[in-house]
Amino acid sequence: MKKITPFLWFNNNAEEAIDFYTAVFKNSEKFSVTRAGGNVLTATFKLEDQEFIALNGGPHFTFTEAVSFSIDCKSQEEVDHYWEKLSEGGQKSRCGWLKDPFGLSWQVVPTRLVELLQDKDAAKAQRVMQAMMQMDKIIISDLEDAAKG
Repeated sequence: MKKITPFLWFNNNAEEAIDFYTAVFKNSEKFSVTRAGGNVLTATFKLEDQEFIALNGGPHFTFTEAVSFSIDCKSQEEVDHYWEKLSEGGQKSRCGWLKDPFGLSWQVVPTRLVELLQDKDAAKAQRVMQAMMQMDKIIISDLEDAAKG
């Protein structure tokens, strides 16, 4: 286990959530499940290179946008995949943000957005920022068009 591991509290649907996440992310794995009375108590899993622990803690706490996970996407195809799969049964929002069916917030961010926002030409970066602020799902070609002016 890594030194720091996100610990996710679910309302008695941790196993369902893990099955959902491991189906969305190609490089994923469920490591271990601890059961109490036949029900899942905790489970560990990995998405890409990030390990997580899930707990069936009940309805006492829920996820908020105060914590989210950002997905670095190398292509529009990746953006489209994660945007559609993770938001299915959840809620799409602005600027690449979404909530999955379990209420966990994600940011689906193309690497190209970060590159354009860090451009030395401040006017170009500002145009890209303005374009992104108008989007729900981030469209790379639209960002590049904005960069051109």
